[in-house]
Amino acid sequence: MKILVTGGAGFIGSHVVDAFLEAGHDVVVLDNLSSGKMVNLPKEVKVYEVDYVTGDLDAIFEKENIDVVSHHAAQIDVRFSFRDPVEDVRINVLGGVRLLEACEKNKVKQVLFASTGGAIYGEQDTFPADEKHAIRPCSPYGLDKYLLENYLQYYQRKGAFDVVALRYSNVYGPRQNPHGEAGVVAIFLDHLLDGKLATINGDGRQKRDFVFVKDIATANVAALKLTGSHVINLGTDTETDIVELYELITQSLKVDLKALHGPAKEGEQLRSVITYQLAEKLLDWKHSVSLKEGIDQTVSWFAERHKGLSK
Repeated sequence: MKILVTGGAGFIGSHVVDAFLEAGHDVVVLDNLSSGKMVNLPKEVKVYEVDYVTGDLDAIFEKENIDVVSHHAAQIDVRFSFRDPVEDVRINVLGGVRLLEACEKNKVKQVLFASTGGAIYGEQDTFPADEKHAIRPCSPYGLDKYLLENYLQYYQRKGAFDVVALRYSNVYGPRQNPHGEAGVVAIFLDHLLDGKLATINGDGRQKRDFVFVKDIATANVAALKLTGSHVINLGTDTETDIVELYELITQSLKVDLKALHGPAKEGEQLRSVITYQLAEKLLDWKHSVSLKEGIDQTVSWFAERHKGLSK
């Protein structure tokens, strides 16, 4: 199949590109390169340096004859969504609907959407949360993801294309950007590899569900077989607090640097952990990389490259 990956030069998107290529698909990338990097992609992959919110999407679809769109391009900073919810909506919702309009017009068969399994549920009633859990986003970012999920279902109901919203838990791994707000593992590593103290927000006892990026990429490949409309969590069923995560990272690095503690951040959830049972049923998927294994792989990647990371 011919697959267009929006945000394909970014952290998660580039791993999804790799997985699609390995599965034998033809892949093109759309990315404005505001945070994505060409170095993340194989040289043979065609890249359109276009912003999906403002660019000429029809020209790309008409030229490439796209079968499937894997939509990873987004504004991903939860804190930015508090500071500027209007811009967050413009990018994540209006831009997303603009993309879906192009998909319908150009007869795309399926859209896969990188949604959120943490921000969409808000403070949870049950742990881990399954897909039937109440939707109570604590941030404009989480609300925007839910709005686009609903637009996806609307387009599927009107017969435009099949849809799969994949609700990711906290994704980490090689290629993660340490200079944004959405990657605590990468941020910690960037500081520690420079011999600096890292800062934990609040007391660090907020719990998260960490899933390795290559496991996420595998799930995207598996989702290509689905028809109809689906919403699927991609989590691990396992909670790890930020203090424990920091200790795993320092142990892997073999350094003894204590973390600083700063103020808690607005909108930061106390506990976030989601299931994978529906993914196991529909996709034959469950996470295969333990947190320790994933941290070790991520540490190795960052240790080899941190001096060359662009600031």
